[in-house]
Amino acid sequence: MSEPMSRRSFLRMLAGTSASAALLAACGGTSTTAPTSAPSTGAAATAAPTTAAATTAAAEPTAAAEPTAMAAPTAAAATGGEIKVGILHSLSGTMSISEVSVKDAEIMAIEEINAAGGVLGKQIVPVIEDGASDWPTFAEKAGKLLDVDKVAIVFGCWTSASRKAVLPVFESKKGLLYYPVQYEGLEASPNIFYAGATTNQQIIPSIEFLLKEKKKTKFFLLGSDYVFPRTANTIIKAQLKDAGVEMVGEEYTPLGATEYSTVISKILASGADVVYNTLNGDSNVAFFKQLKDAGSTSESLLTLSVSVAEEEIRGIGPENMVGHLTAWNYFQTTDTPENKTFVAAYKKKYGDNRVTDDPIEAAYFMVYIWAAAVTKAGSTDVDAVRAAAKGLTYQAPEGLVTFDGENQHVSKIARIGEAQADGMFKEVWTSGTPIVPDPFLKTYPWAAGIAAT
Repeated sequence: MSEPMSRRSFLRMLAGTSASAALLAACGGTSTTAPTSAPSTGAAATAAPTTAAATTAAAEPTAAAEPTAMAAPTAAAATGGEIKVGILHSLSGTMSISEVSVKDAEIMAIEEINAAGGVLGKQIVPVIEDGASDWPTFAEKAGKLLDVDKVAIVFGCWTSASRKAVLPVFESKKGLLYYPVQYEGLEASPNIFYAGATTNQQIIPSIEFLLKEKKKTKFFLLGSDYVFPRTANTIIKAQLKDAGVEMVGEEYTPLGATEYSTVISKILASGADVVYNTLNGDSNVAFFKQLKDAGSTSESLLTLSVSVAEEEIRGIGPENMVGHLTAWNYFQTTDTPENKTFVAAYKKKYGDNRVTDDPIEAAYFMVYIWAAAVTKAGSTDVDAVRAAAKGLTYQAPEGLVTFDGENQHVSKIARIGEAQADGMFKEVWTSGTPIVPDPFLKTYPWAAGIAAT
């Protein structure tokens, strides 16, 4: 596309496509006119749980538990008047604190597109499954969505453990996953579109910010015990070593852990002047509350998190986060016209007390990117959609995003925010322009050994 596509221009285009389809039907062609109202969701577990349950699995599985049926369609369901799509997130368990709202954003985008006439004149019907914060369950549900429901696409996952569990399912069954969350990089599958940041768009810039802007020299690395934090910290340690900076400690706790007094004692005794936090899920609630109870503040010990956003602060409590930093590519306070529209629509649909955040925003715009690719391809065929998505640009709430046709990641602006008393983030640093994705860190000499593994 010669110009970036926005939500408004895309919806106008869909409306025109729908009108053309209706005209074709009136002239005796095959009817693809969309229903006048959007259908309800096509699966159970659509309601968000009010509280997050304890985790059922903490470590990444060594092999995904795949269903036995291996035959999969190369083109998905675009027959009749509907296109089925899968939504696969943790609606229960420790990760539900983060993933329920991501699901909500995907539903909102689908409903907006349906209201404008759907895609290829067909209504999008979501089939929703609960990964339950359990990685083999994610693999099982992915297989079910592809084999039984015959969905055209799956929007889903959060943790890298869940993504790696479903990856062989999508590759063997020739399905397509759109993944909305930042991750540790070192991956590029033809069956996954990565809408969140890779390492050089979040972690590496945030380390540079701490070194140069905050003058931090003693790092303590704290993370959940699974693939993303461990791989991210391997990269961070190489970056710190190259900068000649001291690492004073490194600790991992199981997903869903709620007892942090011992870890906090280690942190305070280490002499650290910054904690780089890669905890995920509701463990962040326990950590930040207990850190404050120990008498620590952002002034005495700064933390920078990469999986704590506005949604998580609602559980943590803003009073426990004031002054601490987080690295993302979008905040609810990001000042773009598209974001004002997005935030207003999200709150109108789900309530004024709800917030948007980076994975919510990425989940929202990736539905539009998929719909644009399908429209451009004229088909939901996986290979056709993959080819059509190359180079697509979209004016997202976070700013201009561009899909890289080689590694299927997105160019994104990096941002760092400081938590405020109202639960929002004040942007304190930005890259200004989108950073081209480099998932294998080919442009960083100090990462040569890591990228080769």
